[in-house]
Amino acid sequence: MTPAARIQAAIEILDAIAAAAREGGPPADAIFADAMRARRYAGSKDRRAIRGHVYDAIRLVRSAPASGRAAMLALADADTALAELFDGTPYGPAPIAADEPRAETGIAAEALIDLFDPLVGEGEGEAMLARASLDLRANRIKADRDDLAAIFPDGEAIPGAPDGWRLPPETAAAQHPAYADGLFEVQDAASQYASAAIAAAPGQAIVDLCAGGGGKTLAIASITANDADILACDTNRARLQQLPPRAERAGATRIETRLLNPGQEPAMLADWQGKATRVFVDAPCSGSGTWRRSPELRWRLTPQRLERHLADQAKLIDIGADLVAPGGKLLYAVCSIIAREGRAQVDDFLTRHPGWTADGGLLPEGIGRAAGGGFLLTPAHDRCDGFFLARLTAPC
Repeated sequence: MTPAARIQAAIEILDAIAAAAREGGPPADAIFADAMRARRYAGSKDRRAIRGHVYDAIRLVRSAPASGRAAMLALADADTALAELFDGTPYGPAPIAADEPRAETGIAAEALIDLFDPLVGEGEGEAMLARASLDLRANRIKADRDDLAAIFPDGEAIPGAPDGWRLPPETAAAQHPAYADGLFEVQDAASQYASAAIAAAPGQAIVDLCAGGGGKTLAIASITANDADILACDTNRARLQQLPPRAERAGATRIETRLLNPGQEPAMLADWQGKATRVFVDAPCSGSGTWRRSPELRWRLTPQRLERHLADQAKLIDIGADLVAPGGKLLYAVCSIIAREGRAQVDDFLTRHPGWTADGGLLPEGIGRAAGGGFLLTPAHDRCDGFFLARLTAPC
């Protein structure tokens, strides 16, 4: 493909991504993969170049653009070499007209920025959209961080994460045989901090209420040295089905999975009511803390979608609380920097549940900042995804 043809391909892919963002369609990565399958003539250098154009534009443009061309024009305004490729050659984009509209650039729409937790200052913007490092977590059942250092000597230890090892973005760590052997998982530092914050220990009975594919479930199994009974639940069959083979690879043999029907969770968890030593509620959310990895998420968030997330979070934290044994603990977590999904949810929970208390000391020294009844992690302050965590203790 010519450089100009790559630009035109990026424009067409951006059109599809913007439409999916507005309509709740598939994520950008899936759209890009489909687009490349439809362009089998594109070589590896073409695919890398097109992907670079697409994601550079997504990171630059603050909300879903009217067109992919408007997004690429915003990118071209800052890159003369890129602008010169709008030359009208075959398979390339038409020349740029002087009065063509450009997509608006910035971190996010102002209405969305206004929702950020007060701890998210102006200096966070660049880090929130920068390419994320590749963080690994050693699986204590089979390995430790020293093993990761030997396998990947170009990495560095993650502060405050005893099992964490950090590599440059897009390192192909999952292609290493040690991954297939279960020695490590790919897991951002924020998720590692969250998994440790639940204060799990061997011999406990633990519920991961929103387990998804099981990343944090496996981290808890690792922390407890495969010596805790863990129930991993989710309402998404496809995601939950990923956990058993991952657990087998990790040597985590004490994980039970349970698919829940939406709206029937309390009845389907009746056998665990009041019995769990620890409950993890990693609730569905805006994903505003993960823009480094999925920058198009800020194109997707609408007031209506946020309200649905807030309702689900409140429901799930209440369901989780009913599972906690007297004196036990619940960890509430969202990969969000929006105050209503974080500190406000905890305030509301404590109002609804007299006798429960919010714990301090969740995170290693220097990691995170106190945010109401919980703690906030942000990309600039903590070099990880944005996350809100709160550990809540049930009355005895």
